[in-house]
Formats: sequence, C-alpha cells, structure tokens
Amino acid sequence: MSNKAVINTEKAPAAIGPYSQAIKAGNTVYLSGQIPLNPETMDIISDDFEAQARQVFTNLQAVCEEAAGSLGDIVKLNLYLVDLDNFAIVNKVMEEFFSPPFPARAAVGVKALPKGSQVEAEAVMVIGD
Repeated sequence: MSNKAVINTEKAPAAIGPYSQAIKAGNTVYLSGQIPLNPETMDIISDDFEAQARQVFTNLQAVCEEAAGSLGDIVKLNLYLVDLDNFAIVNKVMEEFFSPPFPARAAVGVKALPKGSQVEAEAVMVIGD
C-alpha cells in the first residue's frame, strides 16, 4: 500500500502535462513547478516580471493550502529565472509571501520556461508531525 496522495486544487493552474500539482508522501509534499498562469484562463497574467513572480507565489500558496499547509511550511524552494537581472525583484516579492526563517533556496538562470514565462518556482513542504 502506498502512502502517496495526489494534491489538486482549482485555485492553481491545472497541470499542463503528465504531472500532478503536488504529491504528498507521509508528511512531505513535493510541489510541482508553478508558472504565472491565471488558474481560470490558463494564460500568463502579465508581461511584467514582478506581476509574474507574485502570481507564481500565489499559485504555490494555493497548492500548499490544498495540502493543509502554507508557504511557511516550505523547507526548500527552487526558482528558475529567464533573466537573472530580475533576482532583486524576485527577492522583494518573496518577502511579501514568506517570513523568517526563510526556506532553503536555489535560483537558477534558464534559457526558457513553458508558455513564455519569465519565472517558475517549485518547492518541498513538510507539514504536521
């Protein structure tokens, strides 16, 4: 018997491929990458990087909440940026959504992201005891 559970919410964008929004295994939740899609229209919300970053964290937050957690339960966050010059902006936006102690994090520059997104984030969250 598996202790793996699929996490899915309509408050975040539907998967655009063969993956789940998140998978819970025990008290660990593995959150798939979120890009700045509006969950209702499945379109990128704006060309503005700051708006995109805000939507990415909003989408992650919705998946965390569906898994009975919060952004504060994230222990590892991976960011993917098409332009590393936006590093300071993503840090500023991240501080709107996270409080100390901040999760461990990596930020990686990439050539391109799905649907022309400028930013993507994936995370690992630990909930409960």
